[in-house]
Amino acid sequence: MTQIELRDVSLHYFTPKEETKALQHINLSIQEGEFISIVGPSGCGKSTLLSLISGMIKPTEGDVRLFGEKVKEPSKRIGYMLQHDHLFEWRDILNNVLVGAEIRGMDRQEAKDRALHLLHRYGLGEFVHHSPKQLSGGMRQRVALIRTLVVKPEILLLDEPFSALDYQTRLNLSDEISSILREQGKTAILVTHDISEAISMADRVIVMSRRPSTIQSDYRMEYSNGRPSPFCTRETPEYHTYFNKIWRELEENVRT
Repeated sequence: MTQIELRDVSLHYFTPKEETKALQHINLSIQEGEFISIVGPSGCGKSTLLSLISGMIKPTEGDVRLFGEKVKEPSKRIGYMLQHDHLFEWRDILNNVLVGAEIRGMDRQEAKDRALHLLHRYGLGEFVHHSPKQLSGGMRQRVALIRTLVVKPEILLLDEPFSALDYQTRLNLSDEISSILREQGKTAILVTHDISEAISMADRVIVMSRRPSTIQSDYRMEYSNGRPSPFCTRETPEYHTYFNKIWRELEENVRT
């Protein structure tokens, strides 16, 4: 089932003096349960693409569709995970996880039961009454993901959620979050500058050109011995082939 579809989408920014073309003629379909990574040169509009899908901004031309319906406003069927965890230091972990449910007016007991289940399921059960400052950066991002999952989104948009973390934590967390999202059966779109991260986590890697940006390539990640975990992906011969191809494409965009 197609959950997300962009049909000939363009986005232009206007000022009194000029028009800036950010995205042009974007066509993309994403199926239920797919994990998509988006890479491209800095400033090419990767995060803008997430804003269009979420309904926070509207395209200048073309249509964005979720579940076959044209996007006219932000959808509750979408969850957003940002670069920073934005946890409230005056709330314990459980009450941080419940923030989204409170905003959406969900039944508190139902949301609390789901929050506790997810916290215990993903290794944070003993920290439910800790404050955020008592957690490591990787644990805080796991809390941020669980906060997003509590409201039961069908689609998750991940905007560079690991970029503030050290390299080792990024590796471990990308492995964990990829496993969590696949176990939960979520459709996910990850924006990242890290080619390794994009390849190791995703089913498909979308390469965008420089601005005005369009989709330059769409790689489907295929492995001869079945899909490995993100960490083990980096040891496969296919990984190195994909990395070199994507790297060359991005380098050409920078040079031209």
